[in-house]
Amino acid sequence: MKIDLTDTTASKINNALVQGRRAIGTPAIGMVLTLVIVTDEEHAYDALKAANNASREHPSRKLVVIKRVSRSPRERAQARLDAEVRVGVDAGAGETVVLRLYGEVIDHAQSVVLPLLLPDAPVVVWWPVGSPANPAKDPLGALGQRRVTDAYTAEDPVAELSARAAHYAPGDTDLAWTRITPWRSMLAAALDQQPGIEITSADVEGEPYNPSGELLAMWLADRLGAPVTRSVSNGPGLTAVRLETKTGVVTLDRPDGSLATLSMRGQPDRAVALKRRDTAELLAEELRRLDPDDIYASSVKYGVDRLNQAPAAPKPDGQDSAAPKPSAPSQGQAQNQGQAQGQGKKAAKK
Repeated sequence: MKIDLTDTTASKINNALVQGRRAIGTPAIGMVLTLVIVTDEEHAYDALKAANNASREHPSRKLVVIKRVSRSPRERAQARLDAEVRVGVDAGAGETVVLRLYGEVIDHAQSVVLPLLLPDAPVVVWWPVGSPANPAKDPLGALGQRRVTDAYTAEDPVAELSARAAHYAPGDTDLAWTRITPWRSMLAAALDQQPGIEITSADVEGEPYNPSGELLAMWLADRLGAPVTRSVSNGPGLTAVRLETKTGVVTLDRPDGSLATLSMRGQPDRAVALKRRDTAELLAEELRRLDPDDIYASSVKYGVDRLNQAPAAPKPDGQDSAAPKPSAPSQGQAQNQGQAQGQGKKAAKK
């Protein structure tokens, strides 16, 4: 069921939600959180589709905030709020309110969203595109316990990681980090099979300008205390990780974006499923935890510029690291940029 409201208020939107629930015969809907989606008109459909799919695992109230660009001075001076209320099958598991802000209301989006938040429920703010430099200080971001960005959608995805590190606050996370969860799990499981193994160096291979590749390399360097390089491939996404040890090479190779091969000395090669996941799966994973991700914080703060250098000794789990100081690009970053010339700027999801 859909209810359209023009030049409306938060009070009328709440009344429409109650009216919609009664109309479909479900006056009470069990929702576990409020998901605030801050996007533009172009990306609103895809973002809402992903959120609806994720809501099957996390029933939620979804508030889609779209700041409309005014074409004339008269439109910019006219403050207006239009809303579209969706309940039932049109809203996934939960409720959806699409908010279109015009004029001066754009500068006070948090005042529109605040009365629509579910009482006594966590709030997650997600920017599918155009995330602010400092999500925790953003007026809408300040409403959330978790703030989800996506460095992949930035104009310079790798440089975006430096901004995420410089302005990190507990509760921040990025879908570029979520994309490498299966890689991290697989590599950790492989090393657990060889206790006491010493890693002397590592190499992460993937498409250039892929922030997931940089994050995976920084995670390895931060946790292993060994030099890590970034190599360029044609993709799709991440294609391989090679860990050099004193007894041989541990390789996780995924040339097709779906099926990977794990190779270790003294064991037969094993095929493992390592498919590239869609946005709905990534978002559902992030909604499973609402506490700060200390491992992400430590990894993103390690710094792209420190790759190819010998890091300090690995830290115990949960211990954070200091934010990196600005410095010249690393050899791995320069290699990525150099080999990408002539091919155009290219980024791929893991």
